[in-house]
Amino acid sequence: MPVVSLRLDFSTQGRSEVIDITEQVAEGVMQSGIANGVVTIFVPGSTAALTTVEFEGGLIEDFQVLWELLIPQDREYGHNEKWHDGNAHSHLRASLLGPSLSVPFIDRRLNLGTWQQIVLVDFDNRPRSRKVICQIIGE
Repeated sequence: MPVVSLRLDFSTQGRSEVIDITEQVAEGVMQSGIANGVVTIFVPGSTAALTTVEFEGGLIEDFQVLWELLIPQDREYGHNEKWHDGNAHSHLRASLLGPSLSVPFIDRRLNLGTWQQIVLVDFDNRPRSRKVICQIIGE
């Protein structure tokens, strides 16, 4: 079974920024030469994550509010006391959401719902250069 790997690069602002990466992943699948299979998407690092959402301004705002309610930035964390980098909330948020996602595709088209996009979420407390690894597997 063929495997095609590719790397996508993004500059982020951090602070729970949500970036729609659907088009880049879909383009990778189209160019892979693989018609049917699954693409696994992975973000290396411990302060960013991947998921699917409806990429719409109101929902993105709600998504960011949700993270502040669940894991607030302004409380005391052991990680911050040890490293003094102020990003413990970033690590916790990313670990809860997760670093990877798998999406099936048929006829070189991602099988996402009508209002479903693939997003990269950078929870860190500063701008970052992020890479996303895609492995396209199928026939």
